[in-house]
Amino acid sequence: MKEAIYHFPVEGTPVDCVKIKSGHINKTYLITTSTGAKYILQWINRYVFPNVDAIMGNVSAIREFLRHKEQDQMAMISYIDTLDGRSYYDDGTGGCWRTYRFVDDSVCLQRPERPEDFYECARAFGHFQYALNGFPVERLEETIQGFHDTPMRYGQFRRAMAEDPLGRLKEVGPETAFALEREERACRLHRMREAGLLPLRVTHNDTKINNVLLHRETRKAICVIDLDTVMPGLSVFDFGDAIRFGASTGDEDEPDLSKVSLDLDLFRIFTRGFYEACPSLTQAEIDAMPMGAYTMTLECGLRFLTDYINGDKYFSIDREKHNLDRCRTQFKLIRSMEEHWDEMAAVVREETGKK
Repeated sequence: MKEAIYHFPVEGTPVDCVKIKSGHINKTYLITTSTGAKYILQWINRYVFPNVDAIMGNVSAIREFLRHKEQDQMAMISYIDTLDGRSYYDDGTGGCWRTYRFVDDSVCLQRPERPEDFYECARAFGHFQYALNGFPVERLEETIQGFHDTPMRYGQFRRAMAEDPLGRLKEVGPETAFALEREERACRLHRMREAGLLPLRVTHNDTKINNVLLHRETRKAICVIDLDTVMPGLSVFDFGDAIRFGASTGDEDEPDLSKVSLDLDLFRIFTRGFYEACPSLTQAEIDAMPMGAYTMTLECGLRFLTDYINGDKYFSIDREKHNLDRCRTQFKLIRSMEEHWDEMAAVVREETGKK
């Protein structure tokens, strides 16, 4: 880390480093220098993101696009180039590093502490998408091939079942049956995308509230962070992933499933904020909002289950069966959505004014 930070134009000499526990993939550190300046330094996990050039190339392209739109420049965090003008530093041992200036008076929440926090999260991600309306999406590369290709995710799941490297398949019979019973429904958005019924947009693809910086005092959204998965996608992917994470009454890895259900009030709040900030959504996109929440939740649960069967290679874990707990919370949330499907659709109609 110390060697990496010196490749960026930081003010002063690094004197303190604190690891920030956030996210399942990369490693993030808060660096303080002798001048009091603060920076976020991040190590990119190349097992998950082997094509770092694609990640940072996408970020640079949308940064350039927003540079000419003064009112939208804070739609996302802006990384600092290295001293030799590169978007990241490769330490020669497989480690890739990037940095940005710490945003003063900002806070990053792991869960909404009040409904207004979730509303601001919705506005931030809606504004991110709206600000990039008109960006030539074909310029972006897929940073993770087939990231939201649901049929492909089911293919990976079936391969994990067939190989069963650690003999864990016998533990997850109910979860396996649950996922397979819903395969057709889970793949509907993919078919709509292939048929051209939903437009491709620039999407963030990791729309948890901890990827939005809020002002510490006003709690207004400042900008969106963590841009690794920015690539072509569907607007309802971003909408749905935020609902999956933020409108659940339980944590993503809550072992007590009785605590997990869909909070319809939070679903309404997020729908309102997202649409207010992104009024360019088509009628088809609006109609697909509930399905976006359903698909992202089921797909994520499927990925947790696949990783558990494969031996926890993708998502970092803090305890035994951590990924299985994560899978079960997602599937419990799916059951809650199925029970409240008509209400979800009604909320979308009411909050967007579209019939």
